[in-house]
Amino acid sequence: MTEAKMKTKRRKLTADGAIRGQIDIPYLLLVLILLAIGLMSLYSASSGSDTFSTMENGVPTGHSYSTALRQALIAVVGVALMGLAAWLPMRIYRSRGATLGLWYLSILLLVAVLVIGVVGGGARRWLNLGFFSFQPSELAKLAVIMRFAAEVQKKGDSMVLTPEKEADPKLRRLTIRAGFWDFIWRLALVALLVVLEPHFSATFIILTVAVVMMFIADAPKKPWIACIVLGLAAGFIAVHFTDYAQERLLAWRKPLEETSTDAGYQTLQSLIAIGSGGLTGLGFGASRQKFMYLPEHSNDFIFSIVCEEMGFIGAVLILILFALLIIRGYQLAAHAANRYNCLVCAGITTNLALQVILNVAVVTNLIPNTGISLPFFSSGGTALIVQLVEMGIVLSASAEIPTRVRTVTMQVVQ
Repeated sequence: MTEAKMKTKRRKLTADGAIRGQIDIPYLLLVLILLAIGLMSLYSASSGSDTFSTMENGVPTGHSYSTALRQALIAVVGVALMGLAAWLPMRIYRSRGATLGLWYLSILLLVAVLVIGVVGGGARRWLNLGFFSFQPSELAKLAVIMRFAAEVQKKGDSMVLTPEKEADPKLRRLTIRAGFWDFIWRLALVALLVVLEPHFSATFIILTVAVVMMFIADAPKKPWIACIVLGLAAGFIAVHFTDYAQERLLAWRKPLEETSTDAGYQTLQSLIAIGSGGLTGLGFGASRQKFMYLPEHSNDFIFSIVCEEMGFIGAVLILILFALLIIRGYQLAAHAANRYNCLVCAGITTNLALQVILNVAVVTNLIPNTGISLPFFSSGGTALIVQLVEMGIVLSASAEIPTRVRTVTMQVVQ
């Protein structure tokens, strides 16, 4: 290869000072495998209710797979958007226009859902756009991650509290302002809007993801620890004085006695589904609880149907796949090309991990019913598309990892 051709090739790989190599294939394969299993599980879980939806004079007229088909079409769109997100360089996401645009859009939608949102399950969380319902809180999670990562990258070391700054009261105040006060009011605004829906689990995820990102960014620790304590206290007070939350708590503590409530009935039927699956499960498509016994069998409680059909062994294998994806995400964050890429990967991975943990904890009654879907499995267009776009952003960051850059550069020179 001539010197001129070699320079041309290098310029094609160079973007904003970072050479883009190949995306992380193991991460991509894990995402696609989980998506495929999720679509198959949704196909089985939704077949019962979809069949009954085609009844005439009390008799089913045939099978209807409208839920699975709609989710498959959304998945195709989501995979295409994931590919686009992976192709775009990280400097695009880091730009002021992209971060501010996503931030203000999410705030606008969170306000809109409180005014004209659709009520369901005692909460106002969805915007009816005619052809589908949109859940703004899903977009808000991504907006917080992207905005916080961009702000941290912009501030640099000005928000890191070193011993020298600790000794100087003026520098200490400036550092705490840069690493805490400039972030906390934005976080409080989003959290307040989500709480008003109410959507306590989404609020918890947003707060936790933000705090994890700030700890990784080496922001002042004490103010954020105080924020965690105050947040837990506010959450306790909100739960104590909210009928919506009290109903969920009673259903969690006494599911057998609270079957008259939606949450209590859901929890009891979920435990029945999991228990009937046993070690190896009833077999794919053989679930009984999906036939209108478990109301949210295609959404928040789809993992219960997975346990019923695939048993303990199948459920553990799926959780292992999620664990591998989460571990790989943190590995990519640890080896990221810069601070921004690291925080974005860590924030998205933490968001994914919390959703998986909370969903599985809910269906097994380890925590009260929180209304969190299982990534790649639960029906819902907004969540799936946002999740796949997030996976694409992580893949884009993986293409800029320095070790991968050196490998690509060596291949070009040879």
